[in-house]
Amino acid sequence: MSEYIDMLHDWFLQFGNIGIVLWIVLKILLIAVPVIIAVAFYVVWERKLIGWMHARHGPMYVGFGVFQAFADVFKLLFKEVVQPSQASRFLYILAPLIVLAPSFAAWAVVPFDYQVVLSNANAGLLYLLAMTSLGVYGIILAGWASNSKYAFLGAIRSASQVVSYEIAMGFALVGVLILSGSLNLTDIVMAQKGDAGLFEWFWLPLLPLFGVYFISGVAETNRAPFDVVEGESEIVAGHMVEYSGSQFAIFFLAEYANMILVSFLTPIFFAGGWLSPIPAAWIGDIPVLSTILGDGWWWLFAKVGFFMSCFIWFRASFPRYRYDQIMRLGWKVFIPITIAWIAVAALMAFYGIVKAGA
Repeated sequence: MSEYIDMLHDWFLQFGNIGIVLWIVLKILLIAVPVIIAVAFYVVWERKLIGWMHARHGPMYVGFGVFQAFADVFKLLFKEVVQPSQASRFLYILAPLIVLAPSFAAWAVVPFDYQVVLSNANAGLLYLLAMTSLGVYGIILAGWASNSKYAFLGAIRSASQVVSYEIAMGFALVGVLILSGSLNLTDIVMAQKGDAGLFEWFWLPLLPLFGVYFISGVAETNRAPFDVVEGESEIVAGHMVEYSGSQFAIFFLAEYANMILVSFLTPIFFAGGWLSPIPAAWIGDIPVLSTILGDGWWWLFAKVGFFMSCFIWFRASFPRYRYDQIMRLGWKVFIPITIAWIAVAALMAFYGIVKAGA
């Protein structure tokens, strides 16, 4: 895939500075538009999968259920935007955009295959941590600017929850940094390449950090069983309770885009990214097998599909945690586990028990 991208890039360079700008805009659209479409189909998959788990059908009528999410989006876009009379108008309108912008900006450093990335930044991991932390400001502003006690309560819950689990996620990625020796996401994936296939990936030596990272990602996106921020049985929609129409759709889009982002980052950091789980010796030199079973973007997307389905599985299987349980899990369980396993990972890398990057 990277060869075709290089050819297209060289073609755009023929047009000088205008070509460079058009090339950057094209790459942004090639990421942003599929993410938006993926959110729509992810909503359909969520409703269908939960329906099957509950022994019911789920969406059936709009395009046999396939286009139900698109119908919902059109409904939201054409509904009236009702603003509370006592709301802070500027911040009320700004809050959804602050939530949406970081959720899309984070995709700039996510590699989809070798050298297939918008920005192959050497500090990509730090950039990701920064972008995924900014969305909470929009949530706090939404709760405060709405001038509603229910919205403000949801915003305060979200702020404390995101801060708590952001620390655990950051510590979990320190273990990845120790073994890969790089902050570049492409280098992190390539550091997991080896003759043993999936047994070379970081999930094995960093198994506790792998679990902590993904569970913290579920909490970070305010998904069940960590959805006290927008608990339907308590405070309805939390910080979004005073939003309607297109503004509500923006919050919805940002939440699901973040879920897909976490589903991409988990295999990139811990499960080999686009690397094949099958050892190279098993594939042999047969061209057809090496093409299908060898490394490629399809492996990354297969892993992403699994982790996306896990978000839905958790929602259908677990009851919501109480607020104090969520805080205790983040501060008293996950953070001590990550700190302890960082030391273990450092010792494994120092004594050569596991392969470590440069």
